[in-house]
Amino acid sequence: MPGQHVAIIEDEEDILELISYNLRKEGYRVTTAKSGEAGLLAVRNTLPDLVLLDLMLPGVDGFEVCRSLKKSAETAHIPIIMLTAKGEEADVVAGLELGADDYITKPFSPRVLLARVRAILRRKPETESEGSSPIVVHDVAIHPGRHEVTVGGVHVALTHTEFNLLHLLASRPGWVFTRYQIVEAVRGDNSPVTDRSVDVHVVGLRKKLGEAGRYIETVRGMGYRFKG
Repeated sequence: MPGQHVAIIEDEEDILELISYNLRKEGYRVTTAKSGEAGLLAVRNTLPDLVLLDLMLPGVDGFEVCRSLKKSAETAHIPIIMLTAKGEEADVVAGLELGADDYITKPFSPRVLLARVRAILRRKPETESEGSSPIVVHDVAIHPGRHEVTVGGVHVALTHTEFNLLHLLASRPGWVFTRYQIVEAVRGDNSPVTDRSVDVHVVGLRKKLGEAGRYIETVRGMGYRFKG
């Protein structure tokens, strides 16, 4: 999606330049920051369409940056792709629990990075194109056009992935979706998502929905469904 705005928060100069060069070459607008503090300021000031966030930052690390962005109503909707050198499952799970939408393990190829960026940025217009008519099941209302969710009339801040996951399940109450179907529908073919990643997002979604979280039912050996 050329012309869209990507913020890169990365302290390694060579990686920052590599990512910036390839994104600008594809027509994206780019804002860069080399620390967590500068990154938070840049994101809040510019409100980009996507954030590429290194986890191992000096001072305020990537986990804290992610936590802060997802707690703010102004920035919670912005998708985040984590950049991690460790590639350890614990780091990935911790980032996803904080609200990150995807991750890339260093070293990575520019082509893979661009594919992930495109996959994330494609989701918003696809969701919005489904129309403004909300899906209402029980006391949960999902507004695709506004990308908003309310429970009993109270707004619930969800990440991009959590919103798409909830929208998928609630679009067919009682229908069982396998983890594979959820991965394909919510995250796209270019993301190395595991079954555990889906489970983490479901746990986070249930917590944010509060009492309404019970509507998301686990079907053992199969996947998940939204109680009709």
